[in-house]
Amino acid sequence: MKKRTQQGRMRWVLAAAASLLLSACQPEQEVKVLRLAHTLDQEHVVHKAMALMGERLAEYSGGSMRIEIYSGGQLGNERELVELLQIGSLAMTKVSASPLEGFVPAMQVFSVPYIFDDNAHFWRVLESEIGQGLLQEIQVARLYGLGYYDAGSRSFYSSNTRIDSPADLRGKKFRVLNSQTAVRMVEALGGAATPIDWGELYTAIQQGVVDGAENNPPSFYLSRHYELSKYFSLDEHTAVPDVLIMSLHVWQDLTPEQQQWVQQAANDSIVYQRAAWQQASEEALNAVKAAGVTVIYPDKEPFRQAVAPFYQQMLQTRIGPLLEQIAAMREVSPEVKDD
Repeated sequence: MKKRTQQGRMRWVLAAAASLLLSACQPEQEVKVLRLAHTLDQEHVVHKAMALMGERLAEYSGGSMRIEIYSGGQLGNERELVELLQIGSLAMTKVSASPLEGFVPAMQVFSVPYIFDDNAHFWRVLESEIGQGLLQEIQVARLYGLGYYDAGSRSFYSSNTRIDSPADLRGKKFRVLNSQTAVRMVEALGGAATPIDWGELYTAIQQGVVDGAENNPPSFYLSRHYELSKYFSLDEHTAVPDVLIMSLHVWQDLTPEQQQWVQQAANDSIVYQRAAWQQASEEALNAVKAAGVTVIYPDKEPFRQAVAPFYQQMLQTRIGPLLEQIAAMREVSPEVKDD
């Protein structure tokens, strides 16, 4: 009896060992890693949205896909990151719509000032056939558009002077995005526009290469540009969205199921980012005010009048029809009926 018991135990041990050996020989589940790079601080709401996207992608894929994020310009500036996407060396990035006009000319529409009445008008356009069509056009540049992040409105900040009207921009040098339309917009307001990479801007302001720049409140705050620029004028001249893009080569290399997971994770991050943006903007304004920045709320009408001729010129270009469609999507107040 004892011998049979020992034999039974031995068979169990051998069976367990064989099972372990078989498991060891089985290939581990291959994890698809997507490298994502951007130029922003890790405290920026866009980075947090991307981190959420990574979490959701891991959930949807059951751990078979994940995103590695390289923040703060570790892998290059926005244009360099886009070029890495084009050759398939990088999977994903976030880029402002303005620099994309070098790849998709229609994107220059976002650098035309005061084309949106408010945030509702802005998102109505992005979610319409206009906005979705622009995302589709990105494919001609070997890029795939996943969606738009809110980047608020861009306003001027200066190291040495208040900006209460367009007259205060005259003779001043301002950094702009790498966009010829953005350059022309600042020139229409009377300033001198200088495209400079985001990562080099702090030093450029510090050394007096430029007198200031234009951007949204969270970027102004997290870049620490408020340490050098003590005047922030909320003229809100343009609303330029961030675009979440992917290498078309990498996208097409995914299975349909993987593409679905990526798009859903991106959609989740967009919903999160849009909801968090307003709070991030308010917190940034409060923080720079506490740091001694004078936040100015100028009358926007003189700014609109100053760029009106520029708008008329743009109506005569290839984006003229787009501008007319955007104007047609302004919300019309219902007529008041007599009782």
